[in-house]
Amino acid sequence: MDAITLTRQLVDIESITGNEAAVGNYLYGELCRLGYQTTKMLVEDNRFNVWAASPESPHPAVVFSTHMDTVPPFIASSEDTNHIYGRGSCDAKGIIAAQIAAAERLRQQGIFVGLLFVVGEERDSLGAKVANEHAMGSRFLVNGEPTENHIALASKGTLRVEVTATGRMAHSAYPELGESAIDKLIAALARLRAMPLPSDPQVGPCTLNIGLIEGGRAPNVIPDHAHADLLYRLVGPSEDLRRQILATAGNDVQVTFPLELPFQRFRAIDSLPTMIAAFTTDVPRLSNWGEPLLIGPGSIHVAHTDGEYIEKRQLAEAIDLYCQIAKRLSR
Repeated sequence: MDAITLTRQLVDIESITGNEAAVGNYLYGELCRLGYQTTKMLVEDNRFNVWAASPESPHPAVVFSTHMDTVPPFIASSEDTNHIYGRGSCDAKGIIAAQIAAAERLRQQGIFVGLLFVVGEERDSLGAKVANEHAMGSRFLVNGEPTENHIALASKGTLRVEVTATGRMAHSAYPELGESAIDKLIAALARLRAMPLPSDPQVGPCTLNIGLIEGGRAPNVIPDHAHADLLYRLVGPSEDLRRQILATAGNDVQVTFPLELPFQRFRAIDSLPTMIAAFTTDVPRLSNWGEPLLIGPGSIHVAHTDGEYIEKRQLAEAIDLYCQIAKRLSR
């Protein structure tokens, strides 16, 4: 199994979230060709996860998993002596290639692992949610995300918050006749930005990003609607933080919490370097697949960028690491 070639082949198949069918079909065909019992796990119309296991062990104790989808825009692959470039090269198509290569090497040694590749991680973890309803009895899930081949001790959670303000339209020459929703929203966001956030001595601080603000109708109209999308990176349970957000935002706005992925702690593996993942993964949605571990080649700092890449050296190291971890967990 040539992981470099497979990485480039996968990168060259556009699979922006919602459009994963082509890369899923390619992986399905390759895994069938390699002799795995391979299944398309339907998620929704023309979207499916890919599950594969060796005929010798249809319910393996250890499963390697990551996601097939990418963020936009599509960027075709290229390479130089040390790197593979392109959208998904490190997040997470290089990881797919490393996991398949590791599974093949392990199979030659009589050790059998499962392979689970899901859709939708970059948006709502829908593929993981569906996969969790079809767990295959594994005891360990080795999830792949770009951690530079360090094993994660924890990953921050995600809390999405929507803040909405309503007002009353009026001619901007007579603002006293209206009620500005934007003014209400700005005041609430200022209070939320100033609000102290929790911190964990090992994991670091909870952080806030105000990612989207929209509202108003025209410069000469007092705005009757305004909306903001916020994202908190969690370092613990969210209950106290939710209460604090509601109290701080105030009564002039409406606050909802459309999505939460909880903070996670993971087991370490002796002798492997460790890290803390400030990002969120599919792991919280795959709880039925066994005790989770998080490790993969590539740097999260170049994921989602125009210059995304993976080092060929890290790709090769990841294959060795996945084999090492599977052997330890299979004892």
